Amino acid sequence: MIRAMRPLRVLVVAPSRYPLRQPHAGGLEACVWDRVRWLRARGHEVALCAAEGSDYLGDVPEFRLPVPEWMRPEESSDTEYPEGYAAAVDAAYDAALDRLIVDRHLYDVVDNHSLHPAPIRWSRAADIPVVTTLHTPPLEPMLEAAAEVRDSPHRFVAVSQATARAWSREGVDAFVFPNGIDTDQWTRGDGGASWVWSGRVVPEKAPHLAIEAARSAGAHIVLAGRIGDVDYFEQEIVPRLGVHARYVGPLRQPDLCRLVGSSAVALVTPMWEEPFGLVIAEALATGTPVAAFDIGGVSEVLAGMPGSATVMPGDVVALGKAAAELAAEGAREPLTRARTRRAAVRQHSLAQRYREVERVLAHTAQPVAARRVPAVSW
Repeated sequence: MIRAMRPLRVLVVAPSRYPLRQPHAGGLEACVWDRVRWLRARGHEVALCAAEGSDYLGDVPEFRLPVPEWMRPEESSDTEYPEGYAAAVDAAYDAALDRLIVDRHLYDVVDNHSLHPAPIRWSRAADIPVVTTLHTPPLEPMLEAAAEVRDSPHRFVAVSQATARAWSREGVDAFVFPNGIDTDQWTRGDGGASWVWSGRVVPEKAPHLAIEAARSAGAHIVLAGRIGDVDYFEQEIVPRLGVHARYVGPLRQPDLCRLVGSSAVALVTPMWEEPFGLVIAEALATGTPVAAFDIGGVSEVLAGMPGSATVMPGDVVALGKAAAELAAEGAREPLTRARTRRAAVRQHSLAQRYREVERVLAHTAQPVAARRVPAVSW
């Protein structure tokens, strides 16, 4: 294994809502989980501030964040918190900051992926360089925090041009640094007859439209992912299950890779400004073609990729036709899956991005005086 030339001491901050472990709660958690293990594999010293129960947590109690505790499972949500949880998270971040200030000498840079505004302010409060990755459309609390650290050692990066533009309109400029996937784990599959949809089962991801698209084309579809909105699942997904559709729940990465890789085509159906769409890169890495709604950063992820097609958001008939054509092409020409896989490795592999990650973190970690050299263009 090739080690980084100048190891960094990095504190990675994850979102607090869900632990970093398989099966991953969503693409964001998968990205941060990969980041931690990848930085460590590169020879960097990495501490993690994340939800209790996460993999890779160390022995610093202040870096263990609370997870939501719902009175009833059906109340669990990706958008709401149980009573008292927001205050508990605020207190946890205050405790983490206090510990960071005491142990400031142990860290070179904070690699922040949280959706909470507190870690952004750490660049000023703890006088430590922070790189914040913008994984979502603009969030007001984070915008307020960003305005407070303009003169601090802080850098924002966005996962797509679309996300960067959205934040820039709100006054936050960011370099674009797309997500990557571990293409050693996302391996090529042989395809199959069924279609597939994977991701968080929530309204903005709209898996019910994937079912409708498959039905319009007379295809069978398998859905995999964590239920993030129980009411939505019961009202929009359950009634559509049956002959044309099957739900298999959340899967660990190896099982999800096998499912996606043994499918004829993957459908991606966001009905919000999708920042990136990690499931797109994952499917392409297995060789499975992707038909998607063209919204947010989706077209950036698919740019130049064989085995892909986009349609207007919400047009299930057009999506069904595009998916059927991709599936038929794959059946006619088996080498299509190999070409799709090669292109995905070239464009989305973590191995293609490790130097950029290290450069961003290392450049931000430089002392303030050293950072007065001309800016590096990423």
